[in-house]
Amino acid sequence: MTAPSSDTASTDLARQKAPPLRRRLASFLYEGVLLFGVSFTAAFIYSTATRQQHALQGRTGLGLVLLVVVGLYFVWLWTRSGQTLAMQTWHVRLLTVDGQPVGVGRAIARYLCSWVWFAPPLLALWWLGLTVSGWAVFGIILAWVLCYAALSFLHPRRQFWHDALCGTQLVPWVPPAAQGKR
Repeated sequence: MTAPSSDTASTDLARQKAPPLRRRLASFLYEGVLLFGVSFTAAFIYSTATRQQHALQGRTGLGLVLLVVVGLYFVWLWTRSGQTLAMQTWHVRLLTVDGQPVGVGRAIARYLCSWVWFAPPLLALWWLGLTVSGWAVFGIILAWVLCYAALSFLHPRRQFWHDALCGTQLVPWVPPAAQGKR
């Protein structure tokens, strides 16, 4: 039996449905845990380098630094292997809709578009001038995240809409070592 050609493998990857929503959300949650460490380290370096004496001092600069550092984290990992550590753990991989690895431009676009997970509720709170406690903000963001995730059921292959917009897709991924055991 001959091995499938790379064109056949790419076509198969381009036709796959997304991994189950539960697995993608587990990866999303795990990513948040990992990003805590990345963000903490970047914030420590920033506050040390700028000799920050107060939490509100340099807040805008810190926000921009974190936006760039988190962006570099995702873009570098998505273009290198198509996976972050969380995606590896939950067996999810990012590819283009053609089943090819993601390039830098597409990875940057996906990173910027993925802020749809957080920007709408935060902008709504700001626009409405609401000042709510930390738990209320968390609840509002959580409700939005769950609503946005549920919108993937309206996509023909169950992809998130920011992936459809960017020409990317999340596909199930089996590690090469595990493929031989099947």
